[in-house]
Amino acid sequence: MITAFFAVSLSALELQEGDLLFCCAESPNAITDVTQGYHGLLIDHVAVVHRIGGDDGLLYVIEAKKPSVCLTPIDTFWNENPGGVLICRVNTDVDIRQSVKRCLMMVGKPYDDLFLPGDSAVYCSELVQMNYVDNEGHLIFDTVPMSFHDETGQVTDYWREFYAQRGMAVPEGAPGSNPGELSLHPQIKNIGYRLSGVDIQQVKNRYKKSGDQ
Repeated sequence: MITAFFAVSLSALELQEGDLLFCCAESPNAITDVTQGYHGLLIDHVAVVHRIGGDDGLLYVIEAKKPSVCLTPIDTFWNENPGGVLICRVNTDVDIRQSVKRCLMMVGKPYDDLFLPGDSAVYCSELVQMNYVDNEGHLIFDTVPMSFHDETGQVTDYWREFYAQRGMAVPEGAPGSNPGELSLHPQIKNIGYRLSGVDIQQVKNRYKKSGDQ
């Protein structure tokens, strides 16, 4: 039986400041074709929980999506992700207040749909990777080599054509991050799975791996 993730309701789980919400696609796409997510989940986006107005304030997420890094009300976020959301929490020495503050400073920056390091634009997992710090101000998450290849090791046609249309080489192996890889990080703990009109058994069957029986 699979016990790696479980369904939760909003009343059963209180989201905390700085929790990471990993969004699961309903079907494979260009991102999930070239990355691996927690227990095979089709993870293609990540956002940061932020409460505005103190302990009794409203919940939002900070997320990097087109056209720019923004604050999204939590109910809107749930509705925009019908494939379900993996709810995680950093389980190491982390300065949540400072980490979220750093993420908030990115609000308004353009979304980086080219996934390039060192530019002024930001993509979803980059928002987390470059802003989550420990209590000494050190980054918690290192960069990883960017992946645009499938299981055969070949860059997929989608990404080859995507960058060719922009007159660029595919940045395969460049330092970066992706939400699937981030969901596998040993310093991130899975605390639940929030469904949106999807039965949890269907999710288990859909992402079942031969080694998880």
